Amino acid sequence: MSITFADKVIDFNRHLKYSDALPHGFLVLNPYMDNPETKEVMQQFYYKYYSDYEQRKFIVGINPSRRGAGVTGVPFTDTKRLEGVCGIKMHSAHTHEISSVFIYDMIAEYGGATDFYRSFYINSPFPLAIVRHTKDDTWLNANYYDDPILFRMVRDFMIDSLKKHISLGLDTSEIFVLGKKNAVFIRKLNQEAKLFDNILVLEHPRYIQQYRSKEKYLFIEKYISTLSNAL
Repeated sequence: MSITFADKVIDFNRHLKYSDALPHGFLVLNPYMDNPETKEVMQQFYYKYYSDYEQRKFIVGINPSRRGAGVTGVPFTDTKRLEGVCGIKMHSAHTHEISSVFIYDMIAEYGGATDFYRSFYINSPFPLAIVRHTKDDTWLNANYYDDPILFRMVRDFMIDSLKKHISLGLDTSEIFVLGKKNAVFIRKLNQEAKLFDNILVLEHPRYIQQYRSKEKYLFIEKYISTLSNAL
């Protein structure tokens, strides 16, 4: 039996591990190692939407948040959307993540999860959650580019991860990067590794939800127009 797109993604996630050095005060969270149910719901998701041999367009995030893929194992998907939209219930966690709200509102306008995931694959160059220790002795979400030393340390891992994403069966002629600052760093990686032909940039869902929420549906229209024009 030939290997489907879903099989490849699940295998990638099962073997996903970051064991290299990090700057002081940073940690990487791996939901596939921390919670057995994450593996289960992740597998259900990809078998539901990706059990085929189709080539897909690549939507590139930053790195997962603790309340989104850092729990569910599915990019830009919290437990509310995982159950409410995808019909996959997670019993060990209950999360709400604002980027997930925008993405699934956009997916609904696009035509629904089945149609959307048939054409697009979402993931990140650093596909695990990063957290940073604060002076208040708490841990907050961090981005791979928040600290120049952090970026230098994870750079090779990110290039390797992007190459593995491509090997799943992605169209490298054009990708969609979420977030303008993220795009600056993806372009740096692309100049070095020559991974993609063209990079289109869309505003990050968190930025839209936090700072441009009154214009949310204009951004949804922009997403759909940009993504649809690439098909």
